[in-house]
Amino acid sequence: MGEAIIPLDSIRYNRYIGRMVTQEVTTKPRKPARRLEEEVFVEIQRAADLLGRAAEEVMRSSGLSSTQYNVLRILRGAGAAGLACGEVAERMITRDPDITRLLDRLERRGLVMRARESKDRRVITVRITPEGLRILRELDGPVADLHLRQLGHLGERRLTQLLMLLEASRETSG
Repeated sequence: MGEAIIPLDSIRYNRYIGRMVTQEVTTKPRKPARRLEEEVFVEIQRAADLLGRAAEEVMRSSGLSSTQYNVLRILRGAGAAGLACGEVAERMITRDPDITRLLDRLERRGLVMRARESKDRRVITVRITPEGLRILRELDGPVADLHLRQLGHLGERRLTQLLMLLEASRETSG
């Protein structure tokens, strides 16, 4: 009564389906611990970049950069009196080291005009033109819609908190 010897089928054990990956390889390397202040700073930078890129797209439809748009808004707020070039530079969101060239480009497009003051010939006052006002009116709706899409989901209470926190962060920055 001998049992028949059946050879083992080892073929299926020799086929390699894929490379074995160890846990060590798949785990991301740990970042060194950062201070909370650094993490917040980085997140503010990321948010500003993301929000700013979307705004640039809206401005591009009118052939403006965000900086040019900012100047036009400042001048619209100043009204018919306009502002001295230095005052425009002080009120800008992002500093432009060459405000003169920026104003040159806007003036060539007929969006602003500059004039020397008769009282003090050293002062040059910048005013927005009707064409500049027209472009801003065209952008008002799309910009408001953009801000609503970007931040509206936060709700009034959280937006107010965020505003207060950002304003407070600027008080001691420098």
